[in-house]
Amino acid sequence: MAFLIVLASLCFLMYVAYKGYSVILFAPIAAMGAVLLNDPSLVMPMFTGLFMDKMVVFVRNFFPVFLLGAVFGKVIELSGFAKSIVSSVIKLVGRERAMFSIVAVCAILTYGGVSLFVVVFAVYPFAAEMFKSGDIPKRLIPGTIALGSFTFTMDSIPGTPQIQNVIPTTFFKTDLYAAPWLGVIGGIFILIVGMVYLETLRHRATAAGEGYGTGHTMEPEPFDATHEKLANPFIAILPLIVVGVSNWFYTNKVIPAIYTDAAHQFVPAVIGKAAPVVQKIGAVKAIWAVELALLTGILVVIVFAFKPVIAKFAEGTKAAIAGALLASMNTASEYGYGAVIAAMPGFLVIANALGAIPNPLINEAVTVTTLAGITGSASGGMGIALAAMSDQFIAAATANNIPLEVFHRVASMASGGCDTLPHNGAVITLLMVTGLTHKTSYKDIFAITVIKTLAVFVVIGVYYATGIY
Repeated sequence: MAFLIVLASLCFLMYVAYKGYSVILFAPIAAMGAVLLNDPSLVMPMFTGLFMDKMVVFVRNFFPVFLLGAVFGKVIELSGFAKSIVSSVIKLVGRERAMFSIVAVCAILTYGGVSLFVVVFAVYPFAAEMFKSGDIPKRLIPGTIALGSFTFTMDSIPGTPQIQNVIPTTFFKTDLYAAPWLGVIGGIFILIVGMVYLETLRHRATAAGEGYGTGHTMEPEPFDATHEKLANPFIAILPLIVVGVSNWFYTNKVIPAIYTDAAHQFVPAVIGKAAPVVQKIGAVKAIWAVELALLTGILVVIVFAFKPVIAKFAEGTKAAIAGALLASMNTASEYGYGAVIAAMPGFLVIANALGAIPNPLINEAVTVTTLAGITGSASGGMGIALAAMSDQFIAAATANNIPLEVFHRVASMASGGCDTLPHNGAVITLLMVTGLTHKTSYKDIFAITVIKTLAVFVVIGVYYATGIY
């Protein structure tokens, strides 16, 4: 019965998310509903002492990353740098390779720290124009953008500042460059297999005489580079490079040089006797580094595009901040929900079933991707899994002599596996922006989901076969 209560709660949350209701509202309802059916007296204590506590911890740790990432993406957009990067890549790769051009642009932007949601809005107008001029079916645009934005640069390639690569650092005390070889191998696998899949669909459509199509909605205005002055592409891409390089520099040079001890403490300057505040450096080093890197990137954009950015900074950043608040609170609610579910008797059935998988890396991969799929959120599912089972994974790593860097990379990549089920927020946004539907285009997004899920197990196989990470 306890297991059925947990299962019903998970199904309810997945259903309301699929229907488009706010997870911020329904995650606590789903969690407390499960508690009510188990022990009514625990509803309020668990809500305050567990759900809200874990939710606040997540916001404390990760909201600055969400906020700075959103602002960075917005200033890249306001400066015109995003258009310049897109236009330059299209010229370099060629319009005849429209699909690869769009994947490359999405990859550059996401690896540079631009929010996945911002990338969708920024790239779609160019994708529509290129697909139309190449007479490629519009229905293939979502799958193409998904491959470039939601896969290898989100969680595989080492150093990516996306939140899916940041969260594991707080549990395993690693950094964003954990298991670089495995990440690169997984990323190459996803890119190659994904492009083969998309190009196969394109060739089939051409052979069948299917073109871009007519009667589409949400068609963007054609982009004409001859009538719009674009920023120098080298300057446009500079902030993205700065984020990547400075992230490594802050992680490996600046922070270790300033904070040489394992913990740093200070006494608040308040009236009366106050206990010292102790901050363990290992738990937040990677988060500090990505925050400083994004801040540096924002400053670089402002320096090189002061007038266009400042002119629209006030209004533009309002939207970015609102988006950051919504995204972080959605994920934090799922994180709090996961903490409550993990404390339920029924979760032991799930944990024991997943724990029955003997191989620790496969155990972690299945656990993370399953919960990411259930919640429809890569970061939310991974947060649930690691909050509940990270101690078990760390113990398994020690017992089996597996570096925690490998657990970091597997968790990060697995979170980006089954997360893109139909109720995923990014999927819904992508289809909305492109004016397409689940019926016309979701099957291609799902295929990309299968490919990136398989990549996790390819990476695990490579590790056991070679020992490299």
